[in-house]
Amino acid sequence: MKLLISALLLSLSGPLWAQGVDNAVLLNPPADSWPMYHGTYDGQRHSKLEQITPRNVGTLALAWAFQSHQSAEIKSTPLMVDGVLYFTVPDNVWAVDALSGHQLWRYTYPPNHGLHIGNRGLAMFKDWLYFLTPDGHLVSLNAKDGSVRWIVAVADSTKGYWTSMAPLVVRNHVLVGTSGDFDNLVGYVQSIDAETGEMQWQWNATPPLGTPGAATGGNSWMTGTYDPELNLVYWGTGNPTPVLTASTRPGEDLYTCSIVALNPDTGKLVWSFQPSPHDTHDWDASETPVLVNGMFHGKPRKMLLQSSRNGYFFVLDRTDGKSLLTVPFGPVDWSLGVDKQGRPIPNPAKEPAPDGRLIAPDEGGMANFRSPSFDPKTGLFIVSAHPSYSIYFAKPADGTYGWAGADYGLWGKGVVEAIDYQTGKIRWTHDLGRGSPGAGVLTTAAGLTFTGDVKGNFLALDTSTGKTLWHAGSGASIDTSPISYMLDGRQYVLNTSGGVLFAWALPVAANPGQ
Repeated sequence: MKLLISALLLSLSGPLWAQGVDNAVLLNPPADSWPMYHGTYDGQRHSKLEQITPRNVGTLALAWAFQSHQSAEIKSTPLMVDGVLYFTVPDNVWAVDALSGHQLWRYTYPPNHGLHIGNRGLAMFKDWLYFLTPDGHLVSLNAKDGSVRWIVAVADSTKGYWTSMAPLVVRNHVLVGTSGDFDNLVGYVQSIDAETGEMQWQWNATPPLGTPGAATGGNSWMTGTYDPELNLVYWGTGNPTPVLTASTRPGEDLYTCSIVALNPDTGKLVWSFQPSPHDTHDWDASETPVLVNGMFHGKPRKMLLQSSRNGYFFVLDRTDGKSLLTVPFGPVDWSLGVDKQGRPIPNPAKEPAPDGRLIAPDEGGMANFRSPSFDPKTGLFIVSAHPSYSIYFAKPADGTYGWAGADYGLWGKGVVEAIDYQTGKIRWTHDLGRGSPGAGVLTTAAGLTFTGDVKGNFLALDTSTGKTLWHAGSGASIDTSPISYMLDGRQYVLNTSGGVLFAWALPVAANPGQ
């Protein structure tokens, strides 16, 4: 009976049923869709939709909610293509009607021993979906019915790897990265052929395991961004290992805690910039590298912006990786300043020690997996930040493996910050409450900023001032980033909480043209 119902839904879905995406759509996504993890290649997470405005957002109401019935929290950013939403939790993929919230199909990956820490979502190319599993496999599904086309291994989970990020498609390349820092592993980025599943190239962040004096680590964790004109992919890498004890890895530990520019066709490294040289605090640099074109101090630039986990905000020239601006965007006490290359200089006195060291920020960092957004109209880079303090310990008895230490958080809070990328100055802040926030940020052309607070409330803020214009309680933690799409002349804002998708829209009476 369930199969018959599912088949009926598919047959009745008509124009809502997915037709897929091609290179032209990925290069210039329609404003009413969301075809990739960041929405667009530049990572700005800015919607051009303007139906929901600061004047009417106060009437925003629930259009529908979809319950995944999973204990795992939804941490993925849904895709929205041709009226269908696709989202994940570890081992599971759903296709849901974006108009009604009704399930169209669900795929479940076989039970496995990979780490089920979370899953950030999918990529789509033509009629195919791509997602990563906890045990290090890339799965390609038919977007129309969830049937499997192929499954290929991209990492060995028996060695301590897992995979949780949303892939990025660039032409026929499906780009994926590894996760894991509990063990001494070499982090890497792979390119997989979108049709065959064969590996095209692999770029390693660190030398082979066992190289004397060299760091391991550098797992990439999060989805990168892409500049089609330069044909460069920008990716952030994770921390070196051992994480908190650095006696076996002197020097800068390239290319860990770095922003790297790779040629997507060859995997060749074009340039790199290291926000955290010789990291000893688990401050990876895998936060979103946001791409912005515009004037910088009177000169036109192709820029890359990152709010890094270590507490610094960076503006780089993305053609060559040269620093344009490096400033802290919260309490930072671990550096001796900034070098000529725009990189923070680690203070040796702030390395973890057996008797503890007070450090700001904490291990979770000033930024993390929460996606920021860039609003082109105001020039504001808006990020969910985490001012915090912690005590870090090195534990020689733990040896030189994995963490080799511990940190104990003392205090932290969530705050939305609007950063002027020209100067690094914070134009406004919005308090999110004590603790660590989990929600990312979406801005819209109408002047709205959508996010969530520490207590599980969805928020709509005025992008110019940070003032709250609307809020709604969700009943659980929010650990993903909102999206917006248009369907049948009605704009929706979609966010998640716990295991539930929530779709919000203006009441029909308040919706122009209805």
